[in-house]
Amino acid sequence: MGGVNAARLFLTLISGLSTALLAFAVIYVRGDAGGVMMFLRERGKFKRLVTSGAAAEQIDAARTHLQQLAERLAAPDLATQLIPLELLIGVLFGALVWWAFGRRAARMDSGRERPDVQERMVIRFAHRVGRPFTLRDLSDRSPLNAEQASLTVSAMLERGQLRREGEGYALP
Repeated sequence: MGGVNAARLFLTLISGLSTALLAFAVIYVRGDAGGVMMFLRERGKFKRLVTSGAAAEQIDAARTHLQQLAERLAAPDLATQLIPLELLIGVLFGALVWWAFGRRAARMDSGRERPDVQERMVIRFAHRVGRPFTLRDLSDRSPLNAEQASLTVSAMLERGQLRREGEGYALP
């Protein structure tokens, strides 16, 4: 279960931090996605103008236009003033991810997870290890506990989805 908690923590941190960064970016450009796209098009035109060998006056005029467009679009002072709000948004989203991940883990631990989901876990595990596996392998290295692993493997054996191979089990 330690691997699941590590994954849960990692996913929560990544999603929270990326959401905070996204909130910063949206506030930085005042939520004007169209303005960002216009700036990117204009920057592309500027780069093509520079590589085409245009006159220095044309390049300077295009550079000035691009800087004015960027200054109209960007609000760095606003974005830095609202860093606490952006971090709060990230924390709230991270908490939502933590809660959702925890609910799924609780359903799996209580045995309320749908059997087809557990069977897919066994099949994925079998493919991942690439050799016959034991119930202990399955319960130690998958989200299934020992009881779930035993019940799922038994049901899959009865339906012919798994076969016995020595002390372990393998896909047919």
